[in-house]
Amino acid sequence: MQTLIRNVLEDMFAFIKGKLVEKNPAYAVIDVQGVGYMLNISLYTYEKLNNIESCKLFAHLIVKEDSHTLYGFIDENERDIFRHLISVSGIGPNTARVMLSAMNPDDICQAVAMGNVSLLQAIKGIGGKTAQRIIIELKDKLSKKTILSENYSVAYNTIQQEALSGLVMLGFVRLVAEKAIMKVIKSAEENLSVEELIKRALKIL
Repeated sequence: MQTLIRNVLEDMFAFIKGKLVEKNPAYAVIDVQGVGYMLNISLYTYEKLNNIESCKLFAHLIVKEDSHTLYGFIDENERDIFRHLISVSGIGPNTARVMLSAMNPDDICQAVAMGNVSLLQAIKGIGGKTAQRIIIELKDKLSKKTILSENYSVAYNTIQQEALSGLVMLGFVRLVAEKAIMKVIKSAEENLSVEELIKRALKIL
């Protein structure tokens, strides 16, 4: 019965729309007809709230025995990823928010779809076993959301790893280099060679 009540409460808020009266990288406060709602947010959402007076955040309420905590998201896609993440054993709402602050939703989908343990493990609080668990439990679900081409192959993933190694040897931070490579892959119309992948990534870095 308690589980049923908790599920009902967590689905209580679809979104909250009103005047943005306060924001920082940790939370936003929205005034809805005189009632201030404080929603915990990710850096991804925070960056999208730049220079706006009113906003609409999609919401998810986390219900615990000693607290009710609202989380806000700039779009439904980010909220969906958050919900998928907290469904994984060992991933709580704060860890999921850290992940969405370190990587945008599309990058998380791509990392999971590609089975990129090292990229997920680079996020604070995510160890190797946790990263593997995320991939195992969410790969099928998030692969449907990823914008990677269906013909993305293991061979191409090898090219990606070689390009990453090259950038790291050039002195770039691994996480930064991986983000640049993923951005290039996302915009590429066809499979690239190691050399071309590195060249395009260098233009971003």
